[in-house]
Amino acid sequence: MHVLILGGTTEGRRLAETLYADGVRVTSSLAGRVASPRLPPGEVRVGGFGGVDGMADWLREHQVDAVIDATHPFAGTISFHAATAAATSHVPLLSLRRPGWSPVEGDAWHEAGSLEEAARAVPRLGRRAFLTTGRMGLAAFAGVADVWFLVRSVDAPEPPCPPRMEVLLDRGPFTLDGEREVLRAYGIDVLVTKDSGGAATAPKLTAAREAGLPVVIVRRPPAPEGVRVAATVGEAVAWVTGGGTPPS
Repeated sequence: MHVLILGGTTEGRRLAETLYADGVRVTSSLAGRVASPRLPPGEVRVGGFGGVDGMADWLREHQVDAVIDATHPFAGTISFHAATAAATSHVPLLSLRRPGWSPVEGDAWHEAGSLEEAARAVPRLGRRAFLTTGRMGLAAFAGVADVWFLVRSVDAPEPPCPPRMEVLLDRGPFTLDGEREVLRAYGIDVLVTKDSGGAATAPKLTAAREAGLPVVIVRRPPAPEGVRVAATVGEAVAWVTGGGTPPS
């Protein structure tokens, strides 16, 4: 059996490790946006497919039996391309989509529908922002001149960027003590992040709650309609080993 994993996430890497250990032929496709990604076991390809038609051709040419979309929840374009290409090629598709975050008592969340909306909200909430939305979306904040940003990313960002900015190059997973120290050391008074989901209590959200800081949360884009969804790696493995049946 040949499974294509659209990866780049922790879940995608863990899924590849599990399936590979079970003797499944696995090809992980990475977008190539990180200079030195953590490579999963099995076959790895880097870069785009050339749109929907290119992906459909690749699925047929490489005799793929199942596709699992384990991309980041905000990688909307590739998810829609995968849904269309899999349907065209008559290949079963599963979306491994980590559950989103939910506020708890003490949180001061301000939801935004886009990075641009988040950028407009920040000046009303603070003057020293911890920006954890990734380096690819910094252009949305380039026009915010009256806020200083601490930008955390794996690789150095490229312009356009906020005019007042310091870059913190780091790669998760992050600890609660570490996030507390970042907020303290840099005098952060507002956190900006995407609803990437995952752990029930993301350390940065807990640290912000403890410090009484407002948090701007960018909502996820909608997922493609009609695609089966698994919330955990275990569910995705069961779907593959069950021959493409829906996760329970």
